[in-house]
Amino acid sequence: MEIQIGIAKVPKYDSIESGDTLEFVERPNGGVSVVMADAQTSGREAKALSSGVVRKAASLLAEGVRDSAAARAASDYLFTEKGGNYAAYLDIISVDLQSDTIVITRNNPTPALIARGECCIESLSGAGTPIGLSRNIRPSVTEIPLETDITVMVYTDGVQNAGRAYGQPIDARTLLESFLEDQHPSPQLIADTILLEAVRLDQSRPNDDMSIMVLRIVPHHTKPLRRMTVYIPFEQHFTGSD
Repeated sequence: MEIQIGIAKVPKYDSIESGDTLEFVERPNGGVSVVMADAQTSGREAKALSSGVVRKAASLLAEGVRDSAAARAASDYLFTEKGGNYAAYLDIISVDLQSDTIVITRNNPTPALIARGECCIESLSGAGTPIGLSRNIRPSVTEIPLETDITVMVYTDGVQNAGRAYGQPIDARTLLESFLEDQHPSPQLIADTILLEAVRLDQSRPNDDMSIMVLRIVPHHTKPLRRMTVYIPFEQHFTGSD
């Protein structure tokens, strides 16, 4: 089998920094985790908050700490740093090769979608309290057997709310279903296309930061090569000189 991951994100319209942060980490006992945090504020402050949360969770996962404990520690970190005055939504999606399971750990009211093959999409309802508001906040944990043709998609509330202000809310579940009708869609294509649709529904001016992560388990047909492709657009600022 092969693990494939696609991530796509865009900041809020007219915002320099996105308050969403995602990070990929290899698990010491086999497998990978993707950590996604969405700070409930905006701009550079939100970026700093979500980055700190993700770094905390990712560092613990890399040391072999269980996902639920890493999520609780990230919440306690944010509470300690900000005194309970700031919150963030958190998702940790892991492929654990030690237990042969996919572990979905969440403090996020936005649903997560799980598909097995071309149909049977299950929606995990919004999960609990956002992190950082108090101590001992616990995440919702869902564990499913590791099998081929499983797709997991999580996204931030910027995607969930896309189009609502214009009376055309996005239907992420139907969009995912349409992709899975095709043979072996890449997770990057799924993430890119759904994100572009969310932006379009917000009249090309996203009302909030938007991020999508798609993870797929597919049959392994190629040579055992590990690959990673990253695209990060940026603007270069030139300074004049005398």
